[in-house]
Amino acid sequence: MSDLELLTQSLARNVKHWRTVRGFTLDVLAARAGVSRGMLIQIEQARTNPSIGTVVKIGDALGVSITTLLDYEQGPKVRIVPAERAVRLWHTEAGSYNRLLAGTEAPGPLEMWDWRLMPGETSPSEPHPGGTVELVHVTVGELTLTVDGMEYRVPTGASASFEADVPHWYGNQGEVPMEMVMAVSVPPVP
Repeated sequence: MSDLELLTQSLARNVKHWRTVRGFTLDVLAARAGVSRGMLIQIEQARTNPSIGTVVKIGDALGVSITTLLDYEQGPKVRIVPAERAVRLWHTEAGSYNRLLAGTEAPGPLEMWDWRLMPGETSPSEPHPGGTVELVHVTVGELTLTVDGMEYRVPTGASASFEADVPHWYGNQGEVPMEMVMAVSVPPVP
C-alpha cells in the first residue's frame, strides 16, 4: 500500500472515530468545519484525498491535531517519528514545503512543523479556533510573518509567538530560502 493510500485510510478511520467520540453527526461536523457533508462522506469512506486546508478545518472542528487524524497506528506513550515518516502536506514547484514532524493531544492538539519557503513565496493560513497559539523559530533566512494585517520580520535565530485565531501568513521576501520550526497548540473542543 502506498503512503498516500495509508494516509487516506488513516484519515477515514480517524475522522469517523473522532466524530463518534465527539458525538457529532456528519451535518454537525460539516457545519463546524465549513466543509460539505458530501466531502466528509468521501473522506470517511477513503474515496478522496482532501486538501491540507480541509484536513486542518476538520481537525480544528474535532479538536484534534492533524497528526492524530493522519496517524497510521495507535501506539505506546512514546512515539518516535523517523525523518522519512514526517508527512509533507504542502509544497510548491519552487521548493517551498511544510512537514508535520510530530503531534499529540496535550490536552488539545499540539503539533510541530518543519517549514521551508523559497524566496518570493508565501503561505496563507485561515484563522484557527480561539485560544490557538503558534510558536515559530527561524533557523535559516528571514520570515516575514503577517498577523491580522500587521507585518513582522523574524530573522535567523529569532523566535515569535502569536495568537492564531486571526488571518495570518508566512512569507519569504529575502533572497535565500527561509527555514523554520513551528509549534501549534489548539485548545481542546469543549
